[in-house]
Amino acid sequence: MSARAARTSEVAQATQGWLERAVIGLNLCPFAKAVHVKGQIHYDLCWSHDSADVLDALAAAMHDLLAQVPEQRDTTLLILPDAFSDFWDFYGLVQRAEKLLRSLRVDGVLQIASFHPQFEFADAPAGDMAHYTNRAPYPILHLLREDSMDRAVAAYPDAALIYERNIARLRELGLQGWQDLQMAAPPQSTEGAP
Repeated sequence: MSARAARTSEVAQATQGWLERAVIGLNLCPFAKAVHVKGQIHYDLCWSHDSADVLDALAAAMHDLLAQVPEQRDTTLLILPDAFSDFWDFYGLVQRAEKLLRSLRVDGVLQIASFHPQFEFADAPAGDMAHYTNRAPYPILHLLREDSMDRAVAAYPDAALIYERNIARLRELGLQGWQDLQMAAPPQSTEGAP
């Protein structure tokens, strides 16, 4: 197996482990289990460190997602394993990604959720477990279909309370509980990296 194939497998496994143990296991997103079980989540990786390349990859991921029927591919995770380790740099990328969504005229059709190993909400104090609702092993731009989200939210009682419930669950879990779930990305290898 080549170094790139091994690293791709490692990134995919860490991301899927986070999805299964945190997002689904802690029920942070009550809609994730169904699309995961049905195999409707597409995992896409962009190895570039360049913002323009990442935005090109995001545009391609949007196009590819919309070219598929939701029953085959309902959502896409664009994973950035080697770039944007600084959260505030990533935050700038997310703002550019939202502009791209509008410029491609797919706002209202798709939306972007963002995840990062150091994710921080501006209105939560440093160290608050609330930040962990959007923490993942790698920077991720998550493409969601608006129609699918609307249907899921309509079918879920008290969907507006999900965020508050997640914060309460993570505060109860605590940092040690989160660490016990082994959510961190594996250490990056510089030898043979793609």
